[in-house]
Formats: sequence, structure tokens, C-alpha cells
Amino acid sequence: MNANRMAIDILLLCISCGASALAAFNPSLSSSAPARNFTDTAPAPPKYLTEAANLAKTRRKRYISQNDMVAILDYHNKVRGKVFPPASNMEYMVWDDTLAKTAEQWASTCIWDHGPQNLLRFLGQNLSVRTGRYRSILQLVKPWHDEVKDYSFPYPRDCNPRCPLKCYGPMCTHYTQMVWATSNKIGCAINTCHNMNVWGSVWKRATYLVCNYSPKNPQQICSPPPFLSTEVAKFRPASAGL
Repeated sequence: MNANRMAIDILLLCISCGASALAAFNPSLSSSAPARNFTDTAPAPPKYLTEAANLAKTRRKRYISQNDMVAILDYHNKVRGKVFPPASNMEYMVWDDTLAKTAEQWASTCIWDHGPQNLLRFLGQNLSVRTGRYRSILQLVKPWHDEVKDYSFPYPRDCNPRCPLKCYGPMCTHYTQMVWATSNKIGCAINTCHNMNVWGSVWKRATYLVCNYSPKNPQQICSPPPFLSTEVAKFRPASAGL
């Protein structure tokens, strides 16, 4: 294949203070209060995250196309429904505009890193960047799931007293965020960045994808498994409030 037409996929997951990939940026652009997106044990989100009632509802440009939104959401639910071992508590994932708009704000910075820091306690985040042409948005998403080949599910017998991090590759936390049972909301944004610094290299034109999840995957060093296993999968809708 001609080198000028080759696409480079790079994935990054920042694990800091037990967090997976978590972010939101300038959430004052949010159109709905996302308090229900957070776990009961997490600190209350900043006040400005919920102050969006008076914002204009029209936008000149969407943060992501309808087709890309459907493709990302359907792919997540597909892999969540086919985890092994089968899951007993896997929730159906739905699209959340608040998460998508905050993802848009971070994608617009063209910073190849997770951030900003103020909401890392609340949201999970996966990042992907690519240079060159691509046919489908899933070319930026599927590498997250590809980490499953390096991941070994921690069965109860392994969790004594804590569940070990059973990853036999560079990282597995993109995958575990995708299939975290209680992460039932997702919102993504895509941006074309120019002269983007990616690990020290300047990419003249890069496609930058940011996906935010809620509730977040804690991703601690000794964290529980992403879902509960059972012999018969029970793929159920997300909890009340949707």
C-alpha cells in the first residue's frame, strides 16, 4: 500500500489517580443537567455543569453526524451484548447529548491528552486519533475493542481479596470502559485538527475522536471486573431516568 495513503491509528488512555479516561470541557454549553449521569458516591458536579437552561438550542454545526452517532452507539451495544463470559448486569447504552457536547469542547482543543482535570472524577473517556483517509468512524473505535485479546476476565476465584488487573498487552482500559456494565450513557465528538501534536510528532491534518462515558469506569489498579458473569446473559435496558 502506498505510504501516502496509509492511515495511522493511535490510541491513548491516561490512567491517573485510578481514573480511566475522564473528561469534560466548558460544560456551560450543555443543554441538559447531567446530574443523573453520575454515581451516587461521586462528589456533586460543579454548579456550572447544570446551568444551561438559557442557552440557544440551534447550532450551526453538529459535534458529530447522525450516521456516525448511530454507528458508534450500535457498535458499543453489539460488543457489550457479546462479552465473554456472558454478563448478568450489562446495561443497554444510550446516547447522551450532554456528554457529546462536552466531548466536542475537548475535541475542539486538539490536545492529544485527557482533560481538563476539573471533571475527571465524573466522566469516563476514550480517545482516538488518525491521520489519512478512512471509510468509517468505526476505524477509530474498533481498536478500543481489539484490546479484548489481551484481557483476561477476573473470575471470583481470582479476586481474593481483590481483583487483579489481568491485562497482557500495552493496555486494556479502552476495552473495559466500553464494556463497563453500569456505563450506560455515551456521547462523542469528532474534530479535524491541523498541526496537531501527537506524542511529539506534528500531524498536519488529524481526525480526533473523543467519547465520554457515564457513569465512569473507576479503573483502579485493583478494580472489580467490568461486569458480573453468569451462564446465561441477561442484556437489559438501562435503569430508570432515561
